[in-house]
Amino acid sequence: MFLQLDNLDEAVNKIKENQIVGIPTETVYGIGVNPNSEEAVDNLFKIKKRDDGKPVSLLVHSFAELRNLNIKTEIPEVVELYWPGPLTVVVEVEEAFPLGVGTINPNSVGIRVPENELALELLKQTGPLAVTSANISGSNEANNHIEAENIFGNSVSAYLEGYATHGDGSTVVDLRIEGGKILRQGPLKWPPSYC
Repeated sequence: MFLQLDNLDEAVNKIKENQIVGIPTETVYGIGVNPNSEEAVDNLFKIKKRDDGKPVSLLVHSFAELRNLNIKTEIPEVVELYWPGPLTVVVEVEEAFPLGVGTINPNSVGIRVPENELALELLKQTGPLAVTSANISGSNEANNHIEAENIFGNSVSAYLEGYATHGDGSTVVDLRIEGGKILRQGPLKWPPSYC
């Protein structure tokens, strides 16, 4: 089932029911769930055949939403300049999410604001989502809703229509390390003054 902005309620309801939804972003097409539902996160890992030791990140709708996540790490203002966009920041949080979302001991998670109108509207209505690329682990990522459905079929309850513009993962920066440490180089260059 392909959904557009005018029938986004269906995707919101699927998230509330702890089901999996396909989500377009500017990097790759993703699949996401309620990050606070152990059942939903487990199902996300199962359909991807993803190793439990490879945590997924959170998508949020704005820099301001970080205030609601009990983050312990100081986040430099420069991050707001790059959001929405292909930058994931790894931060420490007060309480761990269910196994698979971020890490435990220390409790940390990657967070990003995607540059996609449909994804942002979904996130405004659902709150943060645990999202990973739409592919079977180790295989090529889907770049749109059609490719994602060809991979997962009915295992994903709804697919938001959309196409990735970069076709590559985001730049990942660990802000738990002073100045930030690049863990993965993506389309965005982390500012030299912060490296």
